[in-house]
Amino acid sequence: MSLIYVHVFGCRSSLCEGEYIAGELLSLGHEVTEELSPEINAAVIVTCSVTSEADRKCRQLVRRVRKILGNNGVLAVCGCWSQGLDSQSAKAEGVDILAGSRGKSLVPSSVDKMMKEGRNFIDIRSSLSQWEELPIASTVMHSRAFVKIQDGCDHFCTYCVIPFLRGRPFSRPPENIIAEIERLISSGTKEIIFTGIHLGIYGREIGTSLAELVRKVSDIDGLTRLRLGSLEPFCLDDDLIDALAGSESFCHHIHLPLQSGDDEILKAMRRGYTSEEFVKVCEKARERIADDIHISSDILVGFPGEDDSAFSRTLDTMKAAGIARAHVFPYSPREGTLAAKMSGQVPKSVKISRTSEAISLGRKLFADYAKIFVGKKTEVLIERDNKGYTRHYIEASCQGNDNEIVNAEVINFDGIKFECMRRD
Repeated sequence: MSLIYVHVFGCRSSLCEGEYIAGELLSLGHEVTEELSPEINAAVIVTCSVTSEADRKCRQLVRRVRKILGNNGVLAVCGCWSQGLDSQSAKAEGVDILAGSRGKSLVPSSVDKMMKEGRNFIDIRSSLSQWEELPIASTVMHSRAFVKIQDGCDHFCTYCVIPFLRGRPFSRPPENIIAEIERLISSGTKEIIFTGIHLGIYGREIGTSLAELVRKVSDIDGLTRLRLGSLEPFCLDDDLIDALAGSESFCHHIHLPLQSGDDEILKAMRRGYTSEEFVKVCEKARERIADDIHISSDILVGFPGEDDSAFSRTLDTMKAAGIARAHVFPYSPREGTLAAKMSGQVPKSVKISRTSEAISLGRKLFADYAKIFVGKKTEVLIERDNKGYTRHYIEASCQGNDNEIVNAEVINFDGIKFECMRRD
């Protein structure tokens, strides 16, 4: 039995793809690990290219893994960063199997074959003009199940390379999604997370919608928890809000990327909404889904043209929208995007300072939100080592078995996670 290291960079769609690869490798008779050690015989790295820092981390890990594997171990890469590589560059990095945003379905069998027959570079990237089915029967790397329902994006925000690396939007057939959820529930999965590159436009090209899908899957017997990945604010329309409000399995957490609270910056980003519209969407979600819904967000600091006033408006919008948790990133130019050529590039020192300030505000907002649950009852889905998440997607420590939903009381919040006491 061979030991294969699987590492996933990036978004929840990448996590889903990593689950598929790990499951297929297990079915081929291999052992899978997330621990990088000298004992591994091969490795698969699911890469990310959302920022230049993501590129750097991918390249760094590829080189480190190649060194550990030596001349005999097989190294496969797939995902967004590898989609942008040319074959010669991949060979130079010691890559044996090069897949991209498509071609992941071929990775497990290619690794298995090469381990038996010897190393020989192959490029198995396939066309971005088609959907690639990556069905998951049971979870390997997580107790929660990430179910990919959509891929691709045609929004073309001016700072983002992902539409070029993932291709145009594709939606997975609803019957395939439902069948996968039923298989996962039968295997013991209690929480399903829908993932996609532009999740909110699911169904647009096949005559359905995310709202309709939520209604369909909410009726599946045994579905205890349903979550959504990141949604663009303009996709959280009345129909989707009504569907989420009417679903007993939907967990009260929504991730809505704000990016900036300044309307001129949002326009330059091509985000498709104003700061006022963002705030109104958040207010509507609280009014019609739940007043304690957890709204998290992404904030992109230091976009070209962002002055002190624009940044200040971002902080004000974070507060006005009631964002509970903020993931803050400094803007970095991406070759091939419009923003990289824009005037008004913000100095690195200013971006660092503003990033720190936005992170500080985000921590305060999160603490203010989390403290409303202290002393109250909650449910914790234990993932491993007595740690898991509440329905509002707040990390919690609580006594319980892996993959068990525990009735608990929130005793304390330490700034990061809840301390909970089991209340059977």
